[in-house]
Amino acid sequence: MPRPIVCLAPLQGYTNAAYRRVHFDAVGGIDYYYTPFVRWEKGGLRNKDLRDIDPKVNAGIPVVPQVIARDCDELRHLCDELQALGWRRIDINMGCPFPMQTGAGRGCGLLSHPDIVASILEETRRRPEVAFSVKMRLGQKDNTEAQQLLPILNETPLENITLHPRIGRQQYRGKPDIEAFSDFYKGCKKPLIYNGDITTREDIERILQAFPALHGVMIGRGLLANPTMLLPELTDDERLSRLLQMHDYFFVKAQSSLQGDQQLLTHLHAFWQYPQKMIPKKTHKELMKTSSLRNYLSAVESLRK
Repeated sequence: MPRPIVCLAPLQGYTNAAYRRVHFDAVGGIDYYYTPFVRWEKGGLRNKDLRDIDPKVNAGIPVVPQVIARDCDELRHLCDELQALGWRRIDINMGCPFPMQTGAGRGCGLLSHPDIVASILEETRRRPEVAFSVKMRLGQKDNTEAQQLLPILNETPLENITLHPRIGRQQYRGKPDIEAFSDFYKGCKKPLIYNGDITTREDIERILQAFPALHGVMIGRGLLANPTMLLPELTDDERLSRLLQMHDYFFVKAQSSLQGDQQLLTHLHAFWQYPQKMIPKKTHKELMKTSSLRNYLSAVESLRK
């Protein structure tokens, strides 16, 4: 059996092109980096989304761009745009739980509408040159919605399916529903990836032992909190050194594209939000709260040994 793959989950505001690049260069170990979703807005793609999925910016990194659509028309427009840029692999978001998207019928708001899901997935058949995948949840309202979609999903030419075992209304509250995931796993004929609450290598091993036929796992916040999670041989000092190396790359890229100290600091705060357990509490607080670039850089320097 092939080695299970490991993917970086898409998180809006965090796993942008700069973060993907610095993680790939300084740490690695990820098979695929999924981009935050791209959406169709006011007759086109947002400039920030176009910059993030620019193939030149992502050159050399195994990136999978993700799109979010409420119907086949939106998906058609999005695929046209991405294919024109040269992308031949696209992930369809059917899992976003946030009300702004679900209320518009996107993300996991789709899951209670099998007819719309079927029409969206039919669009994938019209594009055999593209490798499509789907990222989804158990449902929006209850945990049976994904299960009811299995006949449609199993008949669609998908590269893989990523399933997060919560419903949309939970967002990220409560525990993953492993029993419902197991039911889906047993009936799924496509390569299946597990996503949800993976924070350690032991979590990965536990999931793979429970579901030995899994295609892989997708990690989000757990990898942001510990970017070197997949490198067990590193000491704590070496982990911090890799984190600082990532930061230095990230800082240079942010400094070249952002204007003004406050805009730069806001961007840098996102880098430090999750890895707080890797550094002293006092230093983390200073990095997140300071409005002075000089004080920020002083706090970063205090971490170097």
